Amino acid sequence: MSEISTGTRRELIQAVRGRYQTESMDGKHRILDEFVAVTGYHRKHAIRILNGSAASAAFVSTRGRGRVYDEAVRQALIVLWEASDRICGKRLKPLLPVLLPALERHGHMGLDPTVRANLMAVSAATIDRMLSGVRASAGGRRRMKTAPGVRRSVAVRTFADWNDPLPGFLEADLVVHSGENMAGSFASTLVLTDIASGWTECIALLVREASLVVDALERLRPALPFPLRGIDTDNGSEFVNEVLLTFCKTHEIEFTRSRPYRKNDQAWVEQKNGSVVRRLVGYGRLEGLVAAEALSRLYSAARLFINFVQPSFKLAEKTRVGSKVTKRYHRPETPCARLLASPAIPDPMKDRLRAVLATLDPLRLLDEIRTIQHHLAGLAAGDRITALPHRDADLDRFLKHLAIAWREGEIRPTHRPAGAAKPPDTGEHAKIRSKACGHEC
Repeated sequence: MSEISTGTRRELIQAVRGRYQTESMDGKHRILDEFVAVTGYHRKHAIRILNGSAASAAFVSTRGRGRVYDEAVRQALIVLWEASDRICGKRLKPLLPVLLPALERHGHMGLDPTVRANLMAVSAATIDRMLSGVRASAGGRRRMKTAPGVRRSVAVRTFADWNDPLPGFLEADLVVHSGENMAGSFASTLVLTDIASGWTECIALLVREASLVVDALERLRPALPFPLRGIDTDNGSEFVNEVLLTFCKTHEIEFTRSRPYRKNDQAWVEQKNGSVVRRLVGYGRLEGLVAAEALSRLYSAARLFINFVQPSFKLAEKTRVGSKVTKRYHRPETPCARLLASPAIPDPMKDRLRAVLATLDPLRLLDEIRTIQHHLAGLAAGDRITALPHRDADLDRFLKHLAIAWREGEIRPTHRPAGAAKPPDTGEHAKIRSKACGHEC
């Protein structure tokens, strides 16, 4: 027997309920047998329905609820999602009260009060549902693959040995931009992430060399918002050597390493290798001074965007019961917000962080990132480029494109397949009006 419709089931309940309630015990058994056979309900569930009032069966006809957020809210979310560099709903939700006022303050968005109120009220799960189609059209994300070397020169520190340290204890790793060929010389990125706050710094290196690592650390120390207290690296020769060991002893920096072939010992920085460096730069081969200069310019904008604008997760607790591992995370926050809440950071430094945050234009930073990504994509493809592109002061075209960028799939030039067309700047796309931002797109 085919399944009956919801409307038929509701009519059957109304017709049978009165007779069921007035019948004798034997009659109720007979009616209940027929009712269960027709509707497919569990017998106990059918008894509750037939014994209840008309109101008790109202749930039978209830199928979801009305739409709360209209298309204008969805279009605004698309723009904000693109402006945040396509982060997930759980990270975008705490970012909205910061990102939206910043875009409004710089004249990039102007929303209707109702749309703005709905944006502030939308949940992280709803954000993911509303953007699911956009994400599917935009394409997925690639994973990175790296492999640490093996050295046994300094003390070992595992993932479980951190024990909630003060800001200033960093994990360091090197990401190479060799493409599919490790032969010859190529650019690399030194990645450092703070365990306490998630603050991440990326430094471009012309080649993979130990002395350049120490030079980069020497230049980085004054720019950090906390004192450099410790460095934890893998076992590569660019880290575990006399040059870096002497540098750490001279500046009283604790120097430790992970266990060989145990990448989870450096889970903090390994995660940033993928979510920051590979996400920004991709997997192409970059070599020469022009590529290193482009990487440096990219990271100067990305460090502000990542540390001041983009919230990140921080693991709060990890428990194992048998083969099941349960992880619990703190509420997503930006590394800057974690430093502002830390009692270990002095008030003058917090004032400097607040001053930088107040002047940032997230959209201008993202435009700069995309511009350099186009440049790097050309270098990785083998184009003969000798000069860095100029910064575009007019952001109108970039802003208008955010509302429809998802239709073109992968927006990051460094992740597009070779030969893929660049996003159009004019034509039909320029005539589309966005309900979210009120601009012609």
